[in-house]
Amino acid sequence: MNRFVRPVSSVLLRRLALASIIANVAIVVTGGAVRLTASGLGCPTWPRCTDDSYVTTPEMGVYGVIEFSNRMLTFAVGLIALATVLAVLIHRPRRPGLLALSVAVFLGIPAQAVIGGITVLTNLNPWVVGLHFLSSMAVIAAAYALWRRIGDPDGPTVAAVPTPLRALARITTGVTVAVLVIGTWVTGSGPHAGDHGAARNGLDPEAISQVHADGVFLLIGLSVALIFAFRAAEARRATRAAVVLVAVELGQGLIGFVQYFTHVPALLVGAHMLGSCLVLLAALSVQWSTRERHPATPAPQPTTATEAQPVPA
Repeated sequence: MNRFVRPVSSVLLRRLALASIIANVAIVVTGGAVRLTASGLGCPTWPRCTDDSYVTTPEMGVYGVIEFSNRMLTFAVGLIALATVLAVLIHRPRRPGLLALSVAVFLGIPAQAVIGGITVLTNLNPWVVGLHFLSSMAVIAAAYALWRRIGDPDGPTVAAVPTPLRALARITTGVTVAVLVIGTWVTGSGPHAGDHGAARNGLDPEAISQVHADGVFLLIGLSVALIFAFRAAEARRATRAAVVLVAVELGQGLIGFVQYFTHVPALLVGAHMLGSCLVLLAALSVQWSTRERHPATPAPQPTTATEAQPVPA
């Protein structure tokens, strides 16, 4: 390593990864604010804000400011991800797996921005808007994996719970993803299109909301089962993670029911989007708690001069 480049500590590396998680959650929430204030077409084209300007203009009013501000936040999130990649590169000793994860997070941000641009170019097509949200969830998942991997030692991975419980945790994570996907269908059928002229997906709001609620009930049931199963296996760390997951799910479910019966007020929809991020993170925490890494075993060192030097033929 260049003697003028100071190595990055593991503490700083993990703080950067945590900052990346927070920043990506923040851009989901601010993206929701764009849609909930009907500012989705505040900048009516992409990558420019207008045909003649890359930035918002006074004629575009507050809607242009809100939409353009969300676009600028993408650069801030990208800079944090880039700083994380650079920190991984100069960290010594080089740790396996970190570079791939950090690059995945970094590349996911422009990919997510491109999908956001397509939502504008398609006049906020609800299916593309849903894909935009789910791409953000994928980046958050990668950022969380990076953060956890930095905190783990570099030795072999071992199971912390019996194999059937690991399978149950994977099923729960899969149902979590399914609930998030169906949630985007609910949003695409509802009143908050992001612009007064944007189309809806044509699904019946009441019917698709019921499907979403059924998925939530299944998810909560699986999560409660995980608590009892982990307790029976005396897996304390996994039990705590499952308890947090159920608590987050109940809070998210409460917000969902209140927003449905109060005709989907914008403020509660924004809180529900934040809750979706927290549910995903809690589910990933449960998944991570089912395995653990042991410290790497150092290579055996020669103990005598005879062992240290090759024997001539």
